Amino acid sequence: MKAILIDDELLALNYLEHQLLSITDVEIIGKYTDPMLGKEAIEKREADIVFLDIHIPGISGIELAEILLEGQPNLQIVFVTAFDNFAIKAFELNALDYILKPVRKERILKTINRIKQKREIKSDTNIQEFAVLEMNLLQQFSLFQGQQHIPLHWRTTKVLQLFLYLVHYRGKIVSKSELIELLWREYEPKKAYAQLYTSIYHVRKTLESLGNYFIIRNTSEGYVMTLENVLLDVERFEAFIQSSRTISNETIDVFEQEMSLYKGDYLEGYEYLWAEGERQRLRLQWVGISLKMLDWYHTTNHIEKAIILGLDICNRYPLVEEAYYSLMKICAENRKNHSSVHYHFHRLKTVLLEELNVEPSPAITEWYINWKNKTKE
Repeated sequence: MKAILIDDELLALNYLEHQLLSITDVEIIGKYTDPMLGKEAIEKREADIVFLDIHIPGISGIELAEILLEGQPNLQIVFVTAFDNFAIKAFELNALDYILKPVRKERILKTINRIKQKREIKSDTNIQEFAVLEMNLLQQFSLFQGQQHIPLHWRTTKVLQLFLYLVHYRGKIVSKSELIELLWREYEPKKAYAQLYTSIYHVRKTLESLGNYFIIRNTSEGYVMTLENVLLDVERFEAFIQSSRTISNETIDVFEQEMSLYKGDYLEGYEYLWAEGERQRLRLQWVGISLKMLDWYHTTNHIEKAIILGLDICNRYPLVEEAYYSLMKICAENRKNHSSVHYHFHRLKTVLLEELNVEPSPAITEWYINWKNKTKE
């Protein structure tokens, strides 16, 4: 395992070198007190592992690690730091990621063994790079390859949110200041940037086992997330909506299949204010097409499907008056379902009063009163 060492303190660097020289699995191919010279060496030489001091002048070790991983995502980085409660808490590193000074041989061996185990696990993974990944953002975030669910373990909820925010703005530059305002506005700038670099690092490490499906690129302004061979349910759903197909006997199967993609709201269950606009937009699209399908089912006498879809709309979005109205008209056509007409009207009235303190629209109320009067005759 070829290693490069970076530490601005020469004594600490030499001591680390001394400890590593006694480990047969490690070959030291460079050591540097200047982090930029170390960076250049890593970019030119085929290093497997970098032992990197967190506290180095000019650039933090976390920031340098994040830059290195952008170009070499498989590079193993082990941080070396003096005992520092703030650093360990802030950087949220696990035992594989950092070694405390003074460096002990036993501790290095433990890290080397963990890296070996990690490589073995990665080589045995069933995830096939370049095969399409399916990524779901409608309802809960999830990843699949074929029928295989791919679990990802996120260091913190903020690391997950950072990843999803970059996916949300995929293909666009997201500035560092924007991310700090979103996630770490309560921190003073130095700590906020440390948190950002650490979290980007952890996003990269979490995605590492997947290969090159998710690529995070640095720019002078911020970061750009690009997706390769990733099929997003939300993009497929949007493409179907934009196709503007007409519902007919020939196309209804396609409508049912594509609309089934909408298992729930965009990033449902994640209370992200930044997702609310997209959530509302996609919701309106689903409701609009669903109402058209409901009407088509009704007019073509697919009554059971019409009722099931109408109830689904009402249960998901109880304020959509048109769904109740359609159900009322469908049930009014069958004397056995007259009690359901009353049920749907009063359910709508109760929901509107509780949520908005308003009555059902005059057209629906007038229809209901007229229908009720006719059924008395």
